Amino acid sequence: MDNHLTTDFDEACFLVDLSNVVRNRRLGEPGARSLKRLRLLVEAAKSLARDPDVKLYLVADRSLRHGGRREFGDLGDIRQLGSWVRRGLVEELADADDRLLELCELTGIPVITGDRFRGARGERPWLQGNTDDFLEPVPGPAGTVRLIPVDMGVAHASAISMKLEEDALKKQGLLDARRRPRFDLVSRNWRCEDRRCTLYDTTKGSAALLPRVRRSSPTCEMHGGVLVDDGPRTATVQLKLLLDGELKGRFTLENGTKVPVGRAPGPGGIALHGLIPADRTNGLSRVHVDLRISDGVVHVLDRSRYGTTRWRSAAGRGGPGRWRRLGTAEERFGGGDELQLVDGVVLARSGRRFPTELAQEWQRRGPLPPDAADVTRMH
Repeated sequence: MDNHLTTDFDEACFLVDLSNVVRNRRLGEPGARSLKRLRLLVEAAKSLARDPDVKLYLVADRSLRHGGRREFGDLGDIRQLGSWVRRGLVEELADADDRLLELCELTGIPVITGDRFRGARGERPWLQGNTDDFLEPVPGPAGTVRLIPVDMGVAHASAISMKLEEDALKKQGLLDARRRPRFDLVSRNWRCEDRRCTLYDTTKGSAALLPRVRRSSPTCEMHGGVLVDDGPRTATVQLKLLLDGELKGRFTLENGTKVPVGRAPGPGGIALHGLIPADRTNGLSRVHVDLRISDGVVHVLDRSRYGTTRWRSAAGRGGPGRWRRLGTAEERFGGGDELQLVDGVVLARSGRRFPTELAQEWQRRGPLPPDAADVTRMH
């Protein structure tokens, strides 16, 4: 179990509302609280991410351990939780909800929870109508657990219909007067002068948190001091190569690069020959697609000989969408999207979005309609 838990946002595929999961009586064995539900969740996450080494970042209410010890059927669960907290594998807080939403907003990592966060809608309007950032664990066949995308719906529309949704960059003061990202700040690494602070640890790459701008200066969320410029931030893109749904390789691409992908694309490219069986390379062009990463936005260009590349979004309330053929022009390759090069051979992008992508998504959204409905959920 421990090998699926991480303290590193750069590794985490999902954020987990641990208290909500452990207390969910619908999952697994009977009883008020059980860590076995987390073990079932790990299997579901491995299946959804198609990654046997999937990593989870756990956040829990302090009351999970201390407020209902008698509700655990296995006292070993309490000892295990205590060990994880001491080792930093569980972030334990008086109230986990705000921290989970903050991390989701700042990092773009989806949250696994059964909560609809209705009480947070006023402070965090981006929850309204959100269909991309939340997964709910539900009972599956034979005692298993499945993860399904959730439509968070719209609550209290009259109170928020006159203002635009906030996003991570706006909350941090990182949008300029024209609602464009402050690239002078977003594109830099920052360091807190308190040596104990790891929020802006540049060794964590693109997942290091963004600063909050106060009085025109980037400041530390935890300690309040002005941050030190620690050099340019190199954004990275995480890609997975899948063959018939099975993970065959991972790749990391850096911002400002153009990378050809194909059977044998040459120096600087991702060569698929040798990663997949020779009999599955039929139809793969020497250079099948070009991936270009610019200002934290990923673009794809189909260069296959017969235009065989297909695209779909694998994130959203309906699950994976339908495959459609890429056009002849460059297109955006967003978080959670997939490219099918030939039958069964897929390049999948991590669901995490760059700060730039989060900002652009926010700019595309308009104000909510005044007659928006109450909270709904999707099954």
